Amino acid sequence: MAPGDFAGAAEPFELFANWLAEAERHEPNDPNAMALATVDQSGHPNVRMVLLKGVDPAGFPDRGFVFFTNYEGTKGRELLAKPYAALDFHWKSLRRQVRVRGPVTPTSAEEADAYFATRARSSQIGAWASQQSRPLESRFALEKAVAGYAAKYLVGAVPRPPYWSGFRVTPLEIEFWHSRLSRLHERIVFRRDNAHSDWTRTRLYP
Repeated sequence: MAPGDFAGAAEPFELFANWLAEAERHEPNDPNAMALATVDQSGHPNVRMVLLKGVDPAGFPDRGFVFFTNYEGTKGRELLAKPYAALDFHWKSLRRQVRVRGPVTPTSAEEADAYFATRARSSQIGAWASQQSRPLESRFALEKAVAGYAAKYLVGAVPRPPYWSGFRVTPLEIEFWHSRLSRLHERIVFRRDNAHSDWTRTRLYP
């Protein structure tokens, strides 16, 4: 990428969509993978990899980055208690990174239902069987729970568990980074005061 290829972008969502589309063409595994950082009750950071499941279209009231999880797991409990998060996308083969920070809100039940319906049936059953982040006495106990829910929902659609839903990170800051020779990287950051204010764009030293 030449230095000016993204430096002139005036709006981050379109730029992100372009970068993600290129990652989908080049990254061999999970181009939608992102690191999700939260804060626990003690104020300590916590980070793990999750999958981005959507970016809201233009005109959406609180346009943001959407993912789904078990609300009773560690990240679910942390986000419900302290609803602010950071995301990091790193596409190694493209030498690109995108960092996102902003407040977090739960998705609607309708959004969660719509996405849950697209999941593989085995993943739907797994959402019922897994007591995410809690101690597991043995692999057999998990497999037994999976078998039990598979039998329970043998016929018909698998309903979404009430504790399984989504979160939306509405960005107040999005930084785009591209590797350059001699570590003189390209960095452009977009910032705004709230979800409905205009973006400002700033070039950063590497």
